[in-house]
Amino acid sequence: MIYSHEVEQMTCVAKGAYHGPAPIPQEGKWTQAMEIRDISGLTHGVGWCAPQQGACKLTLNIKDGIIQEALVETIGCTGMTHSAAMAAEILAGKTLLEALNTDLVCDAINTAMRELFLQIVYGRSQTAFSEGGLPIGAGLEDLGKGLRSVTGTMYSTVKKGPRYLEMAEGYVTRLALDEKKEIIGYEFVNLGKMTDAIKKGVEAGEAFKKASGTYGRFAEGKTYIDPRKE
Repeated sequence: MIYSHEVEQMTCVAKGAYHGPAPIPQEGKWTQAMEIRDISGLTHGVGWCAPQQGACKLTLNIKDGIIQEALVETIGCTGMTHSAAMAAEILAGKTLLEALNTDLVCDAINTAMRELFLQIVYGRSQTAFSEGGLPIGAGLEDLGKGLRSVTGTMYSTVKKGPRYLEMAEGYVTRLALDEKKEIIGYEFVNLGKMTDAIKKGVEAGEAFKKASGTYGRFAEGKTYIDPRKE
């Protein structure tokens, strides 16, 4: 340690009581976090790139400062899917501080990492008051059956009105319209369930039928349209 001449000439004054950092809630405990290995928890966060053409939802499960589980979901930018693939390889096994200072390939993923870091070191994790936190693998629960991200895709114009393209239930195949041409329901196919069935040997057409369903007052529609073609 190198001290300036001015500091060397100063009189030594005793420091008062040491209070330490304010405790933060972590996995059902109150922790005075002084080192990165004092940090544990599972949390989610969203990041965006500088031109804001894409976004990333990042889920991390951290135990004793080490990222044990990472879920990287991206939307809006085709290149981000490849960035997410690299980030998934990079994140697991790194300390929270390492990950914060590592190039995660894409600005949106880097920003998500920053937001997660802030949440978790300030005790704002999703598992702050969950005793013992969540087991490794809990991040997959957000995806549900078929392990697909939940996405919503809607499009509309003044001239032609709205089109539902993708809902939480799945890929929208038809919209039901009433006599006023207003949407009252939709038909969908859950692509995750359909693909799983096909992998098990179910014929594609049969798998499509089994994975299809409707929402709202679909059966009462006066007309039906394909939102992608009509």
